[in-house]
Amino acid sequence: MRLILIRHGETLWNETHRFQGFSDIELTSRGWSQAHSLAESLKEETIAAIYSSPLIRARQTAECIALSHDCPVFIEEGLKELNQGRLEGLTAEDLRRDYPDFLKQWFQEPGLLKLPQGESLADLQRRAWAAIERIVKRHLDDVVVAVAHSFVNLTILCRALEIPLNHFRRLRQDAAAKNIIELSERGTVLCCLNDTCHLVDTPGQSPAEHEAESRGKRA
Repeated sequence: MRLILIRHGETLWNETHRFQGFSDIELTSRGWSQAHSLAESLKEETIAAIYSSPLIRARQTAECIALSHDCPVFIEEGLKELNQGRLEGLTAEDLRRDYPDFLKQWFQEPGLLKLPQGESLADLQRRAWAAIERIVKRHLDDVVVAVAHSFVNLTILCRALEIPLNHFRRLRQDAAAKNIIELSERGTVLCCLNDTCHLVDTPGQSPAEHEAESRGKRA
């Protein structure tokens, strides 16, 4: 299977540098423009299925891609972002002020550390990789898109590349980035990492405008 693993477009909380985890934050105008650029960059791909986290920022990104491929979006709960518990909505400044001990541990050994009333990266990796395994079983020889989140993608990439979670910061996931992973009986091969070459400074496009344009191209 050829997996195109995508991070959702920008949200207001991305723009204001807040931890959003399970918080259901929509795309900004710029985020919609990024999703449109993603869809354009994938127009030559023969996509068999699109899977998405249930959170609206991922669903909106996935639906924008789906419009260009006349393809349904399947919700996969395992692709939901890291549950950040009491850190939801906080900024880095809030974290430094209110959770200095946690922050110190987070920088030293983040892999097994549970966020206050939330998950650990190890918890997330288990459920996210299980989701990927379910998708692989359904689409052994297909090209599949999965739209998820920063921590989700990082933990999947760490598993695919056999990188310990304590070293997840060696990888990066920008808004609306795409990664390409080939998964087979022989193992996994990373073909593309954090690709944002498709993002250009173009005016934002609304979902309705994108749908109308996509329908025109399919007509």
